[in-house]
Amino acid sequence: MHKGWLAAVTATTLMAGVTDAANPTVTTTFAVTATVQPNCTTSATALGFGNYTPGNGPVAASSNITVNCTKSTAYTIALNPGTTTGDSFTQRLMASGANILQYNLYTTAAFATVWGDGTGGTATQTGTGAGKATASTFKVYGRLPDSAANQAALPGSYSDTITVTVTY
Repeated sequence: MHKGWLAAVTATTLMAGVTDAANPTVTTTFAVTATVQPNCTTSATALGFGNYTPGNGPVAASSNITVNCTKSTAYTIALNPGTTTGDSFTQRLMASGANILQYNLYTTAAFATVWGDGTGGTATQTGTGAGKATASTFKVYGRLPDSAANQAALPGSYSDTITVTVTY
């Protein structure tokens, strides 16, 4: 009995230190990489002045531009003059057919600096991304003056389209 037990223990002990020659193994490693590209998205809400009654004073309204950029990505927000014939940064125009109504867009509620593309005395807004999941919001301040030209406007619904450009 002792011989069988001793033989089994000896065989098990010997097998524990033996590599299986029929299934040899080797290992290696590989790198895992990615490059995060700068990226921004933007959206804007409509700016509605509502009802304007000529002679009752200027009308103000605001809109929001939202920008989401990758973390630490610097960006600039520019606005074009608009799509109405005759639009310019110095005087944006809304149209109702051939009729026009004057307005402009500003960077602050004081209506001191026209928001444009950075040319001709206009300003842009700048920011730095906080991560794509974190939005930065910029307020656009609109003013429809009670000017002589606007007081002569014909009744109707007037509109213009502004393009927001985010450069990063």
